Amino acid sequence: MGTVEVIFWISAGIVFYTYIGYGLVLWVLVKLKEIFYPLRKPEEGKTFPEVTLLVAAYNEQQVAEEKIKNSFELDYPREKLNIVWVTDGSTDRTNDILKGYPEVKLLYLKERKGKSAAVNRAMQHIDTPLVIFSDANAMINREAVREIVKLFNDPKTGCVAGEKRVRSAGDDPLSSKGENLYWKYESLLKELDSRFHTAVGAAGELFAIRRELFSEIEEDVLLDDFVLSMSLILKGYRIAYCKRAYATEGGSLNLEEEKKRKVRISAGGIQAVIRLRKLLNIFRYPALSFQYISHRVLRWTITPVLLFLLMPLNIMLAVEGNSLLYCFLLAGQLLFYVLGITGCLMEKIGSVNKFLMVPCYFLFMNINVIKGFVFLAKRKGGKGTWEKAKRYNN
Repeated sequence: MGTVEVIFWISAGIVFYTYIGYGLVLWVLVKLKEIFYPLRKPEEGKTFPEVTLLVAAYNEQQVAEEKIKNSFELDYPREKLNIVWVTDGSTDRTNDILKGYPEVKLLYLKERKGKSAAVNRAMQHIDTPLVIFSDANAMINREAVREIVKLFNDPKTGCVAGEKRVRSAGDDPLSSKGENLYWKYESLLKELDSRFHTAVGAAGELFAIRRELFSEIEEDVLLDDFVLSMSLILKGYRIAYCKRAYATEGGSLNLEEEKKRKVRISAGGIQAVIRLRKLLNIFRYPALSFQYISHRVLRWTITPVLLFLLMPLNIMLAVEGNSLLYCFLLAGQLLFYVLGITGCLMEKIGSVNKFLMVPCYFLFMNINVIKGFVFLAKRKGGKGTWEKAKRYNN
């Protein structure tokens, strides 16, 4: 077996493991673990701890009132639930809307420094034992707070990650449908991760931490939710996943808007891998490092590169003509790319094809990881601010 052939199969193996294999391995490990250590259902405590719902928002006038009403409808003792919004830098009517609700504490500074800076400042005004973070455009289910609080009965739990759900209907754009499908698979992996050892990060739409564990986030951090939640693991705690607590939001308006999110998330992921490099020490964090590398690091670093390397390697092997296998594999790759590109072109004219959605979104997602490298290289520090992606509201 020649060098090109070895590189091809190693690359193919890593790509397969990253997107499919890890999920299969994790499922087997969870089943084996739960044979010997059955899961215990969390019990609700007799008393309800005081909780703060913190919403960091920037120019969210379109959803502010809906979010406030959603917060008031949460099934938790009203006197135990504090609601705080930090809206630094907002220039629209968000603050005017919030001022109409005296039950909501509003924190505002004229200067916009980014979400991380806003969260750091807001946390100085919060002293409840638990803090729940949520985005303004993410609507929380009625039982969410109760379900999250239950999991903190385990003293080893430092963070609880809620489930993110993306609304998707028949006439939604491909960007919304693709994001919906992605998060369904991602939610399954998060649940399995949590059952095996710990969830690997939390999404900013809905997660909670113990107030005493909070440490200020560097202001240039792009994925504040991921970095904040993972930093608690360095302090000896775990992230529990709670699928009974979920936040729902619309998908991106189109692929162009979704690209803004994907590039930022990819750049933030690479940034996080560098700054959380202690978690790569498999001797100190054996189970976590296995999960972290498999679930996150590979996706944000080498796997997208290897994915796009497969085509030229396959062409080289097919041209050599030593085996029909490589001709079949090349034909399969070419078909996948044609289907994906066709799906993306159809999206631009407002047409959505379910059959073409998966290859289109998969290629789109990995291309934007590569763009994330470029974005991070050009950025060179600065504030943790970014341009928001427009959402599809259905």
